[in-house]
This record gives sequence, structure tokens and C-alpha cells, in this order.
Amino acid sequence: MATEDIPPPLHDIPTAKEKKYDRQLRLWGASGQIALEETHVLLINNGPGVTGVETLKNLVLPGIGQFTILDPTLVSEADLGVNFFLDDASLGKFRAAETVKLLMELNPTVQGHAISEPLETFIAQEKPFARYNLILAAAPIEPAILATIQRRAQELQIPTFTIHSTGFFSAFSALLPPAFPIVDTHPDSTATTDLRLLLPWPELVQFANEMTAGLEEGKMTAQEKAHIPWVCLILRYLEKWKETHAGKVPETYKEKTEFRSLVRSGDPHEENFDEACAAVLKSLNPPTPSSSVREILSAPETSSLDATSPAFWFIAHAIHLFYTQHKQLPLPGAVPDMKAQSADYIKLQNIYKTKARQDCAEVLESVRKLEKSTGRSPKMAVDEKDVENFCKGAAHIHLVRGRPLQIAGLEEGQPAKFGDRATTMAMELTTPDSLIGLHIAFLAWDEYIATHRSSAKSAGGELPKVPGSGPGDFEADTEKMTGIAHKIVDSLIKEAGTFIEDPEYSEVKENVGKFCMELVRAGGGELHNIASLTGGLVAQEVIKVITRQYIPVDNTCLFDGVASRSQVLRV
Repeated sequence: MATEDIPPPLHDIPTAKEKKYDRQLRLWGASGQIALEETHVLLINNGPGVTGVETLKNLVLPGIGQFTILDPTLVSEADLGVNFFLDDASLGKFRAAETVKLLMELNPTVQGHAISEPLETFIAQEKPFARYNLILAAAPIEPAILATIQRRAQELQIPTFTIHSTGFFSAFSALLPPAFPIVDTHPDSTATTDLRLLLPWPELVQFANEMTAGLEEGKMTAQEKAHIPWVCLILRYLEKWKETHAGKVPETYKEKTEFRSLVRSGDPHEENFDEACAAVLKSLNPPTPSSSVREILSAPETSSLDATSPAFWFIAHAIHLFYTQHKQLPLPGAVPDMKAQSADYIKLQNIYKTKARQDCAEVLESVRKLEKSTGRSPKMAVDEKDVENFCKGAAHIHLVRGRPLQIAGLEEGQPAKFGDRATTMAMELTTPDSLIGLHIAFLAWDEYIATHRSSAKSAGGELPKVPGSGPGDFEADTEKMTGIAHKIVDSLIKEAGTFIEDPEYSEVKENVGKFCMELVRAGGGELHNIASLTGGLVAQEVIKVITRQYIPVDNTCLFDGVASRSQVLRV
């Protein structure tokens, strides 16, 4: 075959991997997928262990790198009724190995491992979590062991999720590092438009003047007038407004409404004038960052940089310097769609992109100076792409300050403490539809487990006794758990330094008591539909943490399957 007969190679054809993960790549991109594939998750499974496995299912399918299940339990008849990743052949075998085997069938590219060692001996090893990037711990777990898990995870700054699922109710809490910043928060597209129409730079002003030259003198053709980008229209009419308002721009709602009428007077019918009028209220705002963003940029970490500080804080410090000098954040550079001639729209895009690159270059220069002043190794130099990404999303960065897990039953006779969240949580007690009562019921459930033991036929030795798990235990355990929960309520009210009068006080206790009764009624059992739903919720938050995209739960999520309600509390 002649050379000229050979067809050219095909370009931009998606790989098999891109086809496989197409939908999720649209959500978190290639960088998020790489982070997912480099992650090794440890599941510490206890009790029926269904929710933890369902969580792993939702991580295996999108391609988590590796997972390990720590579970010394042998498969029982009860397991076969609720765990879809066990079959009849699994009976009597180690549950960890059996669930790993079937989970791996979902995605052959994922590696799974099983550990059948008791949690007590595993946690006693030196650095047992060194191999893992994230930990899932399913209740019931003895408080002292959970405290050890927390301490060891905090030492290595490993994100950890604790999971409760009993009957129709579930809850999970996230233990994140003290500073967990997120740059790529994926805000709504309407919230990210930043065109700086109140502070235009010379190139933008010149372009707007060129596009609107002859507009009011009637020297334009109808075609030219109908294709003026609305950005240029607003800039032109802003100049006209300032001529009659002492050089000031519209600030109040009334003034912006009057300005919109001024724009509309230019043409009552053309689409580009419609776009300009629609954009007035959201575009004529000064580019002032939110208070939360300003707090991040001036956080203690930015003023105490050293050679090993995370790249985020170097960039945050550099952007803080930029903001201090220019009174605005770096320009994102994105331009929304609008009616315009293609050539004019491309020119407008290039003007914004050029300004964004200039701002980014200034921030990058500051980063390099900071690296030099702190003696940072060239091998640890901040990536230019990270600086560019930060500049684009600077107005929407987010910082989660991780809080310790609230562990009940650590000290016998001492109810769980709420610390600096006591006042807020006490207010939740009297808030209609709040699920604080369910949270307190789960704390009481944990405290009950801390002081009750039962023999474990499948693994040998003793295990925590779950409320309502024994024959004839329902009434006695309900009374015990409700009593524990009521003590937690009273302790919370006292800790908050407040007082709740009747009938509200009695209603609070009655509400908490109902949740306790339902948790005892479940006897520690997990319903597969609730476990599946909760596993999806937990996996979603795990992916946010792994990819460092979107904003994760901070810090406790509760689900009431009876009323189909959920709530996030920061406890």
C-alpha cells in the first residue's frame, strides 16, 4: 500500500479506562481519579458489618486503588440474610476474606486484602495504619479502642470515618486533620462569574469603547448593534451613569434598578440588551471575597510558613499579599456565553484570559519568593498548575477544621461532653425536626456497649453486648439506654449553662426516649436497605476527602429512616 493511502491516526479517541469511568471523570476529573486510584482504605468491620461493606462497594466501583477489611468474625446464618457479598459457601469461613473475594469481582482493577486478626491485637502493633490513606470504623467498638484508633490516625493525619447503622437509623462522623483545605469546591457556575465590571482594566475599557463607538449617535448598523457583547454595553452605560452621578457607580438596589432602565433605553427588543439587563444585579458587585475566604488567607498557617509547609499555605499567603496590594483576588478569567460575533467574543475571552495569566504570574512570583525565604527544597517546589487552579477558584476555597470524635463511655459514669459546641447543641434540643435526639441516642448506645459484655461464639472470647440483642432484653435495655440518654441531655443543658422549662424539657426527653427504644428494638441488627443508603452517603463523603474536591460533611451526619430525614451537625 502506498504511503499516501495510509489513513491518518485517530486523535482524541477515549481509552478503555476513560470509557469505563466516563461519568465520574466528568465529576472529579483526571486528578481526582488518580487520587482515588492511589488510595488504600482500611475498613474495621464489627457487628453485622453490612454498612461498611456497602461503603466499600461504592468505592470499588469507581476504582479505589486498594482496600483492606479487618474482621475476625466467622460467617453465620444471620450474615447470609443481610450481606449481599456473602453466599452459602461462605458459611463458617472468615467474613473478611469472603467479602473481599466478592467485592473484587465488581472491579478487577482494584486490589482487596483481608485481615482476620482481632482488632485488639492489630491496634497494639507499631504504626498499624501506616499503609493506609483512609480508615472506616464500623460500630460497635469499645470506647478505649476507638480512642486509640483516633490517636493513631491523628498522629499520621489519616482521615477517619466512624459508622453506626442500627435498624432504621444510621449516623457517621468524619475525623479530619486540624486543617483540611479544599481548593476545587465546584461552586455553582452562576456564583463563579467574576467580570470586574466595576474595576475594569485598560485593555477591557479600550475593547468596550471600540465595540460601542457610534452606539448612541446611530452610526451602527442593526447587525452591529445586535451583536455588541453585553459586557461592553454595561461598561458603556456605566460611564454614562457616572457622568450624572458624580463619578459613582450604582450601589443600592434602587440605583441598580434605575441603571437597568438606562440600559433598557438603549434598545427594548435586542437579545444582547436583554442579557445586559438580566446581568445588572449580579454583575455590579465589588469583587470582595467572603469573610470565610479572608479568614483562610490570613490563617495562622500562612504566617508561620517553613520549608515543609503544605503548598496550599504558600499559595494562600501569596494570594493574601496580592489581595492586600490590589484589594481584589486574582481574576478567574472565565467569560460566560453571550450573544456576539464569534471574532469579538474570542477577543473578549482573550482579554480576560490574559489578565488572569498576569494575576497568576504575580502570585507565582510571590510563591517563589516565599519558597526561597523559607529554604524550601526545589524538589518540593509548588506546582504552577496548583497556583493556577488556586487563582481560578480563590473566591470559593474552603477550610475544614477537623474536630476529635465524640467518644461516649470513655470514663464510667461520665456522660459525653460537647465542649465549645454545647450551646449550639443545646439549642438543637428544642429545634423542631432536629435529629440531635438521634445523636444522643447513639451516644447512649455506645455508652451501654462500654459497660456490657457478651460471649462471642464465632470468634471466641468476649465482645461488647449490643442493647436488645438478648432474649427478653428489650424492656430492661430500653430503660437502661433511655436513662443514659437522659443523663446526657441533662449534662448537655448544664454544660451549655442554660435551662429548658416544661413542657419543652419533657418533650425533649420523650423524643430522645423514642429513638432509644427503636435502637434497642433493632437489637444491633442492620437492615440492608438502610445499610445500602448509608454506605452510599459515606462513600460520597470519602470520595470528597480523597479527591479534595467538593465540600465534605463537617462533621456528623444522621439519618432517620422512619421519617426519611437527614441532618448534618457539627458536634
